[in-house]
Amino acid sequence: MSFRVDQVRDRFPSLETYDNHQHRVYLDNPGGTQVPQYVLDRMQDYFIRSNANRGGAFRTSLITDALLIDAREAVADFLNAPSPEEIVFGANMTTLTFSLSQALRSWIEPGDEIIITRLDHDANISPWLRLAEDSGALIRWLDFNISDCTLRMDQLANLLNSRTRIVAVGHASNVVGTINPVSQIADLAHGYGALVFVDAVHSSPHSPIDVQDMNADLLVISAYKFFGPHLGILWGKREILDRLRAYKVRPALDHTPDKFETGTQSYEAIAGTIGALEHLAWIGQMFGNAFATGFPHFTDRRLELHTGMASIKAYEQDLSAHLIDGLKRITGVNVLGITNSDHLEFRVPTISFTLERHHPRTVVDNLATNNIFVWDGHHYAIEIVAQLGLAESGGMVRVGAVHYNTIDELDKLLEIVAKLAR
Repeated sequence: MSFRVDQVRDRFPSLETYDNHQHRVYLDNPGGTQVPQYVLDRMQDYFIRSNANRGGAFRTSLITDALLIDAREAVADFLNAPSPEEIVFGANMTTLTFSLSQALRSWIEPGDEIIITRLDHDANISPWLRLAEDSGALIRWLDFNISDCTLRMDQLANLLNSRTRIVAVGHASNVVGTINPVSQIADLAHGYGALVFVDAVHSSPHSPIDVQDMNADLLVISAYKFFGPHLGILWGKREILDRLRAYKVRPALDHTPDKFETGTQSYEAIAGTIGALEHLAWIGQMFGNAFATGFPHFTDRRLELHTGMASIKAYEQDLSAHLIDGLKRITGVNVLGITNSDHLEFRVPTISFTLERHHPRTVVDNLATNNIFVWDGHHYAIEIVAQLGLAESGGMVRVGAVHYNTIDELDKLLEIVAKLAR
């Protein structure tokens, strides 16, 4: 069956919301997606039937213990992780990354080097800047090509050396949508014995993630970016997580993954994350058959999740093509990043642009008046904005489509931008 966006939209209650007789158009998804009914049901059921802390002998506490096991298994399937015990839950990606960077402090000596990229969200930059400051390590920057916002892979070989300890890279840019060649980067970095840390927050709602195929060592995602509640998730190779000394309270368990989850977790959000993955598995059941040959070794939920994400990626490439083509037709619009229609597999449908003679906030204000939700500014990617020379002019307008958005919604946005450009 071909992708049926109408059937998908039926599963998201918030998509039926109107304001002053205007339908809401959610294109603010890079800042957080809407949630399907599965998520609402899971969270409500947890509060009604299971609300308790862990470690007790009574029913609700035992159910919460079991919930964590179920959630780790579901996320492991989503990421093709070898073991559910490699899944760590936390408040958000930023908090988890700062916590992990501090745990890595004892592995870093003065004069060691950390490679970060100018294409990343600051949550995958500032923790490593702070680690370098605290440890005496040196930061090495990997640049990107201004023309299409792709990483300067030609620089990487010159940056890597025997003192490289960590290479931190995003899987996809949260501003310009570029999908980075993470497995290639990992192969090069591992040749020098460096750890590879991947921020996959922005790729997680758009394409399959396979940590084994990536050959990453550590990876982070956020459930609220893939249609779940506010929750951060860390995956790490078991041998690395076991070696790391976690910052935790003394009564907390000493083994992986519990040692990294010190304090009470948001169990209701963990329950909701299972609901988000149930939705993505449903996508695989309904529309993923055509993609099954791409995952010959997967079965059951793991297969459903990955074929679901593959079908989402294929549908969203049509959204990207339509939006980019429409924006390029408007006089005064400059679309940032990959715009070649033959290369759309190397980007997600997060598309940023500027409009001559118009501040980005003016553009988004006009869109908001028409109940179309998009972001403006630097989007926490301050290095990208600086390199593109947009820091003093308000950054850029960011349109972030996902699999519940439609061509009609994009046409409404294009119509408003075209009117502004006249």
